[in-house]
Amino acid sequence: MDWSRRQVLWAGGGMGAAALLTACGGGDRARSSGSGGKPRKGGTLRIGALGRSSAITRDPHGTQGNESDYLVIALVHDTLTAPGLKDNTVGRLASSWKPSKDLTTWRFTVAKGATFHDGTPVTADDVVWSLRRLRNTPAGAARLPGIKADHITAEGKDTVALVSDFANAELPLLTRLSTFVLKKNTPDKDIAEAPGTGPFRLDWYRGGNARLLRNAHWHGGPVHLDAIEVTMFESPQAMANAMMSGQIDVASNTGAVAARTAAARKDIQVVRRPNDMAMPLVMRTSGGPFADPGVRAAMKLIVDRKAMVRQVLSGYGTVANDILGTGDPDYATSIPQRHRDLARARKLLKDAGFDFSRTYELVTTEDVPGLAESATLFASQAREAGIKVKVVKQESGTFYQKTWLKGDFYTNYWGTNDSVVFFASKTMTTGSGQNEADWSDKAFDAAYHKVLATPGPKARTAALHDLQQIEYDRSGYLLWGMADGIDLAAPAVHGLPQLPGYGRVQLENVWLAR
Repeated sequence: MDWSRRQVLWAGGGMGAAALLTACGGGDRARSSGSGGKPRKGGTLRIGALGRSSAITRDPHGTQGNESDYLVIALVHDTLTAPGLKDNTVGRLASSWKPSKDLTTWRFTVAKGATFHDGTPVTADDVVWSLRRLRNTPAGAARLPGIKADHITAEGKDTVALVSDFANAELPLLTRLSTFVLKKNTPDKDIAEAPGTGPFRLDWYRGGNARLLRNAHWHGGPVHLDAIEVTMFESPQAMANAMMSGQIDVASNTGAVAARTAAARKDIQVVRRPNDMAMPLVMRTSGGPFADPGVRAAMKLIVDRKAMVRQVLSGYGTVANDILGTGDPDYATSIPQRHRDLARARKLLKDAGFDFSRTYELVTTEDVPGLAESATLFASQAREAGIKVKVVKQESGTFYQKTWLKGDFYTNYWGTNDSVVFFASKTMTTGSGQNEADWSDKAFDAAYHKVLATPGPKARTAALHDLQQIEYDRSGYLLWGMADGIDLAAPAVHGLPQLPGYGRVQLENVWLAR
């Protein structure tokens, strides 16, 4: 599974490019569950996370298909920046950043007092080596778009310069992806056990399960828990059952079915993270039955979005409007919400010469709860418009080898949602690495680069609106709804993050009341 699938837990949007941002403390990342009074120090948090033995990855710069692995990596290693509450992008290992006037060069300052778990101070050379290593991975160009490896350099002991091939007001938010920092020249054979800079240090790792110990010297502030034990579960049901029986304290990202079951119990908290997961249908635009924009527009009018949210997500979600990035502060709420209109859909299909006699395959997986169910329900709704849709379920490995990026019509999911620009850069600009609908639109590309080159907040909002309008009108995404992220937790657990995406693996503020 590609790094940008289930583990896309980062990315954000919306900041003034001329601003010098400093936010290394936890306050801007602190929206969390529960109140419970003053945090207590100590205790071990037992947390479950999804994963598969066949997909275990220990390399912070590798392809991470397991949430359990990513959770461990994100607690042991810091990225340069992270999601925030007041600002979409706040400091993590970087304490501040500032652009050049032309927005092509960004300088990041390493947080004062940042050290690796072995006590070695973090230097700009460590960051440069790590980012170059990241850039040289197979997905490196998508992880650091517009940045070549030799354009990442150190300026003194604590400043790192990133020079982009084009003006990019959004570069700091892209460093929230997988910019995990390791010690310079760490051999590949030692990467899995290499010391990090994060709030917890690795005690042991065995077959997807791990124990982490508090980093008492973390530069980001005090860490409450003594330890975190991560248990990997291969299904949401198994994880939920472990939660119900008291084997774990937190079931991470467990899904709507488990939430519905737990809601009746007073001994379990249901923590909801709105706008956590996008679940679009993808239509290939470069050829095949959905190449005509009129056909794609018709398909977007066929879906009953409210029914999808109600039945597929059990109400734990919200209706979406075919624009990815609904959590972006500059998300275009002024664009009218699409509603079901079968009469107009039929006319558009007729005008496009759509073949109603054919049966169209909609390929799906069972990677996350609700994905296959969304395909089945859409197929039922499409029949009301005279379209025959056959749902084809594929095993995850087969899907990513044969269907993802190649298929005519398939389901999809993204575990991040708070930046329109993130999705534009990764999935919609011409030639982008994860262009799932194989979409190429010159007007969209121009609008995208205009957004990146616009420093002023008001002007940027206007430019971003134009970008979203084009996506709404012509893209290959039918985004019917946004699923809530759902964690189940024992009553003693306090301070669980409620931010979506990467924000939910920031557990340094969690504490136990027992």
